[in-house]
Amino acid sequence: MKTSTNWTIDKVHSEIAFKVKHMMISTVTGHFEDFEATVKTDDENFNNAIIAFSAKTASINTKNKDRDSHLESEDFFNSEKFPEIKFVSKSLDGQQLIGDLTIREVTKEITLNVDFNGVAVDPYGQTKAGFEINGEINRKDFNLTWSAVTEAGSVVVSDKVKLVIDAQFTKQS
Repeated sequence: MKTSTNWTIDKVHSEIAFKVKHMMISTVTGHFEDFEATVKTDDENFNNAIIAFSAKTASINTKNKDRDSHLESEDFFNSEKFPEIKFVSKSLDGQQLIGDLTIREVTKEITLNVDFNGVAVDPYGQTKAGFEINGEINRKDFNLTWSAVTEAGSVVVSDKVKLVIDAQFTKQS
């Protein structure tokens, strides 16, 4: 009988970040401070692993309190009404992760690129697995529709949002 292995995210060695163009001339990076993720695997190479992820929208951090407050407001995440972003995988095959992303109660299938960096045992005897995951979404697909244009006609916030995730998981015994 095949037994599955459970893994939980090591928050100290993981970062859930996004990048978005500001006025189409620079990039703003932000990340979520409060998140959870689990992986269930049937083998050591993580093929067809089941991944579940959630982040608290009120934990957004772009290193600017006014911008963070705006992102938490009804214009963007509406953190009071929609406190979590969720992702549940459908398939992980080699370098592609496909799953359902839910933001503001809108669920869309997305595809992310995955680099599996391998498995190692840390100095404390814990087995760790590392991943680099990235992709791109259109924020308007998830009702993040706030928009503004400068006097010169530049878009203030791009519709395209890059996701950049560095994740380290700890094997559960």
